Amino acid sequence: MENQETQTTKSISEYEQARLEKVGKLRQLGIDPFGQRFTGSEALSVIAGKYDSDNEEQVVCGAGRIVLLRDIGKLIFITLRDSSGDLQIGLNKKRMDESGWSVAKLLDLGDCLGVSGALGKTKKGETTIWVTDLTMLSKATTPPPGKWHGLQDVDLRYRQRYVDLFTNPDVMTTFKQRSQIVAEVRRFMVERDFLEVETPMMQTIAGGAAARPFTTHHNTLDMDLFMRIAPELYLKRLLVGGMEKVFEINRNFRNEGISTQHNPEFTCMEVYESYGNYITMMELTEDLIRHLAKMINDDGIIEWNGESIDYARPFRQVTYAELFEQANDFPMTEIAKVRDKAQRLDIKEKGVDDWLVINEVFEETAEKGLMQPTFVMDYPSVISPLTKPKTDDPDLCERWDLFIGEMEIGPAYTELNDPKIQEDKFRQQLQGADDEESTFRNLDQDFLNALKHGMPPAGGLGIGIDRLVMLLTGSASIRDVILFPLMRPQES
Repeated sequence: MENQETQTTKSISEYEQARLEKVGKLRQLGIDPFGQRFTGSEALSVIAGKYDSDNEEQVVCGAGRIVLLRDIGKLIFITLRDSSGDLQIGLNKKRMDESGWSVAKLLDLGDCLGVSGALGKTKKGETTIWVTDLTMLSKATTPPPGKWHGLQDVDLRYRQRYVDLFTNPDVMTTFKQRSQIVAEVRRFMVERDFLEVETPMMQTIAGGAAARPFTTHHNTLDMDLFMRIAPELYLKRLLVGGMEKVFEINRNFRNEGISTQHNPEFTCMEVYESYGNYITMMELTEDLIRHLAKMINDDGIIEWNGESIDYARPFRQVTYAELFEQANDFPMTEIAKVRDKAQRLDIKEKGVDDWLVINEVFEETAEKGLMQPTFVMDYPSVISPLTKPKTDDPDLCERWDLFIGEMEIGPAYTELNDPKIQEDKFRQQLQGADDEESTFRNLDQDFLNALKHGMPPAGGLGIGIDRLVMLLTGSASIRDVILFPLMRPQES
């Protein structure tokens, strides 16, 4: 007796064979099973809104994919789906010519059709196109998943996004929202006189952030390159050149972990403004995110992972030191207690700089529970080598990180523009690198040279677009808002 897997494989094979036979029959009828250009069609949602009870013979033209098919002999009811929604069509043998009806009898779930006919309603009141002309646009030679109940397997949804999109309308909605959000971010920035620019994706030095890069090789120049981990150092060069307000929305690449909040290839916006600081960046960021939230929901409140996140209220501001003490019941200046807490959290602390231990404990304790929008202010200088130290306490710097939904959405700095201090910080960072890290850490002498020409005081920020879209669309995983997330290859 065949096992279930064998039976399933055989059954699918039989379905595909039946569809391939229909491809042959269409060709015998002189019909191209994979269609040609189709003009004159409107979005199905637009067509549905055109129904007029006083004009039952209004002729419309649309196209879409078959997601429901009921063949009851001389009458076939089909639900078509396009990116705007669903609409029923009716195929009546009396209304169609012999060739069209022959094609109708060869249709399957998943086929793409072009149709035209009178817009009317059924006896049950459903808006329907009564088709007189039928055009085959693409024959689906494999059946859709789950008898068209939608692609449910999460792993398969990410691997076969092309199926996920047309079987799960909510997924299509999410990615439409993503597109609208990114377009609105651009409009918002341009309206404030920021200039959108593009900087190199392949760089000779992995700089701008503390992250592990992907490496590649340019054959013609016989040189190793790094996929960028951040565009920061190039954008700052533009400030030196006189571009006073710049932003870039593009991909960064970090050779690190994969999780519901991390993808090695991700979209980020970085912004730099001459004569600004981390406070001007805070105001810009809060205005932008509140504006986007109200675009999604008028009251600015959006549900995410069972929590109601309120973007309409002023975002909370709390210093790094205050938050540390709130989370641990002792100040970060009590180093003995900090190191004891690190040991209890299984954090390596022996031989590690005090500030690095403090930050490890902070990340494990203080970042928990930051669900509502919160700016965490004034980070340790030692972990922020590109940031201007605070005048009254050089151990801290003018940096904030924005947290929403217990996720870091992005940092902002008052940018360091003293070339001597910047070089010293770069060299400290190089000395602290381990053997593996030192293979891709190099001193960016050209950036230091740019600073010597004079970079204006400036504020800069980075916002993770994927995480922001997660929050604004109520998506639980970063993979739900990236069309083609990185996946481990399937075993053959």
